[in-house]
Amino acid sequence: MGANRLFVSIGGLLVLTVLISGCSRDNADLDAYIASVKQRPSREIAPIPAIESYIPFEYPEHERDPFDKSIVAPKLLPEEISRSNIKINRNRPKEYLEGYPLDALKMVGTLKQQGELWALIKTPDGTVQRVKKGNYLGQNHGRITAINDSRVELIEIVPDGLGGYKERPASIALSN
Repeated sequence: MGANRLFVSIGGLLVLTVLISGCSRDNADLDAYIASVKQRPSREIAPIPAIESYIPFEYPEHERDPFDKSIVAPKLLPEEISRSNIKINRNRPKEYLEGYPLDALKMVGTLKQQGELWALIKTPDGTVQRVKKGNYLGQNHGRITAINDSRVELIEIVPDGLGGYKERPASIALSN
């Protein structure tokens, strides 16, 4: 055991001696290379190219401002202002299926329970939800008005483009 320790310590000292000897302070060859590079003649640097000044182009007969709101969205006449009295109940708690766009939901079947017909709606993440008449689904405040064996019918509330809302019928058909 003692001979092995002596052999390891002698080997370690030998490796350490070799590593230290590589760290000599003789940099004569490096100094000679740097001196030869400094002796080379310098070259002339190309001048910076001249920058041409920008001259804006004036379009003839286009004096109006392209960002004028009266041109982009003209003022509505009194008869064009929305007369809709449809209101969205923003205090109503959102139902789970209102978090999905209507075209992402699929009707996969129906279920009759205690005399009431329920529709089975499949979400994009693969879960199946049970809904009945009066429930809401889709992102446009869609309220279910009727359920039959082949489709779910609903009324959505969408903007009418005149500052109000309008009701729009929609449906989800039974998918294969």
